Amino acid sequence: MGRVDAELSVAVAQPHIAAGAVTANVDAHVALIDQSHARLVVFPKLSLTGYQLAASPIDVAGAVMEPLTSICAATGSTALVGAPVESNGRHYIATVLVDSTGPSVVYRKTYIGAGEQARFWPGPGPQAINLNGWRIGLGICRDTGIDEHVSGTAQLGVDLYACGVVHHYWELAEQQRRARNIAATCRAPVAMASFAGPTGAGYVTTAGHSAIWSAESSLIARAGLEPSQIARAILKRKPAQEVPDQV
Repeated sequence: MGRVDAELSVAVAQPHIAAGAVTANVDAHVALIDQSHARLVVFPKLSLTGYQLAASPIDVAGAVMEPLTSICAATGSTALVGAPVESNGRHYIATVLVDSTGPSVVYRKTYIGAGEQARFWPGPGPQAINLNGWRIGLGICRDTGIDEHVSGTAQLGVDLYACGVVHHYWELAEQQRRARNIAATCRAPVAMASFAGPTGAGYVTTAGHSAIWSAESSLIARAGLEPSQIARAILKRKPAQEVPDQV
């Protein structure tokens, strides 16, 4: 049995993103990880590129990711960042976990939007990772509004649901509704990182307001509308149970 922590410090971050400037975007992530003082830092969908559907896939094993590995090693943080990735000739919208050992793809978006289908493939479905005894379910944007996906993630027995999204400002109420629904279905807190500031594909004014919700669907912490903001909370785990080693 692996290490089990009774508490987990979690931050949701909304970096300032420049379209096509991956190196600068990585630096923005590094700054927010450093400021977060959190064990887990969650970033929005496609946070390394912005919502640029034609962006080249990120080489997660490449040098561009090294500053993220270094800051996670220095701070003891684990980051969940959003990136387009390629595997076996197929492109995916992915969540990439970065810690002191380096980056790895841990989730691929399951429910691809209509505008994404020409470029991206769907992932295999609900996934969870383990971090210090916390079982963390994952989702990306449209996944969070699909009941089948949310209930499938709940069936994995998660202690936290972490997701990255991008919404228009006028979709903020729907963003909040989804977070509350996920919390109620999974009976677990929700860490939802939402893009802030302009990005591609017509997202001129995005919703921001990245937030952390309790298992009872109550708002715990929330960022504002602007980029470069963080919301942070210390979550208490469900009653202890045996969990597999961290993966």
